[in-house]
Amino acid sequence: MNRYRSVKEQFDAVATEYDQQRRHLIPCFDDFYGMALSLADSPKEQPRILDLGAGTGLFSGMILQKYPDARLTLVDLSDSMLKVARERLKPYPHVEFITADYSSCSFPDSYDIVISSLSIHHLTHPAKRSLFQTVYSVLADDGVFVNADQVQGRTPETDAYYRKRWLEAIGQSGLPQEAINASIERRKIDINATLEDQLLWLEQTGFAEVDCMYKSLDFAVFYGKKPMNR
Repeated sequence: MNRYRSVKEQFDAVATEYDQQRRHLIPCFDDFYGMALSLADSPKEQPRILDLGAGTGLFSGMILQKYPDARLTLVDLSDSMLKVARERLKPYPHVEFITADYSSCSFPDSYDIVISSLSIHHLTHPAKRSLFQTVYSVLADDGVFVNADQVQGRTPETDAYYRKRWLEAIGQSGLPQEAINASIERRKIDINATLEDQLLWLEQTGFAEVDCMYKSLDFAVFYGKKPMNR
């Protein structure tokens, strides 16, 4: 519980500046989100979509430009972040906001698409595996799961290299030093898992077509589909 309180407090504190900073803090922002958005695909005009760790609704906003009539549910620990999301998504009629810890939520509905961006890495590894099972259970047959997240390097050396490159990039981003320091502090609570482990956990859960569809250093986009009639 203390870990979740720490995560909530840190993101509450940056809610109003979060969107402005995110492009600077993710050096591969356009490709990273662009791939995630392209994979969040459904043949339906009004797909049911669940966004886990939705924050300020940045990814949800992109999704709603693609599917303006989607029935979208955003879940996040931080009501301060969701307050920003409510303002951003005000023009869309079918949006629900839930302030909760999604790792322990029960979801009565089923969804055509489940998305998450830069959130699941805050969970412990057993909690990640448990969440993947929850996602699988709430997906409709042929539904897809898209997780744009951080990964740990395969070795301590590669992980250190990821961090070195990230620090160099944000140091040259033009962000104020105070914002850079705050971001470095937030990353201390990250629990990144390796690429291979996350692919394996998704497959063990039952997902098909599992793959890493994009990767730039420690930023990766995972994809899996729930098979028909499972």
